[in-house]
Amino acid sequence: MRCYFHLVNGDEVIADDTGVEIIDLARAHELALQTIEDIRAETIQLGDSWQGWRLEVVDPSGAVLLSIPLDPVLH
Repeated sequence: MRCYFHLVNGDEVIADDTGVEIIDLARAHELALQTIEDIRAETIQLGDSWQGWRLEVVDPSGAVLLSIPLDPVLH
């Protein structure tokens, strides 16, 4: 199954036009979490903020399969 990883907030969408082939939704979730960690690491280095953004994993029809906030998680 092909999945696309879009970055979304209330006003903007940074669309993934390429996507990746995955075997199941669990793998899509793993890739989404890995992508979010990469974005957070880059954000710290650049001093950017992704507050209010989320990563949406969608199928080819545009149906949202997963939606994960990019806001920092406090432990």
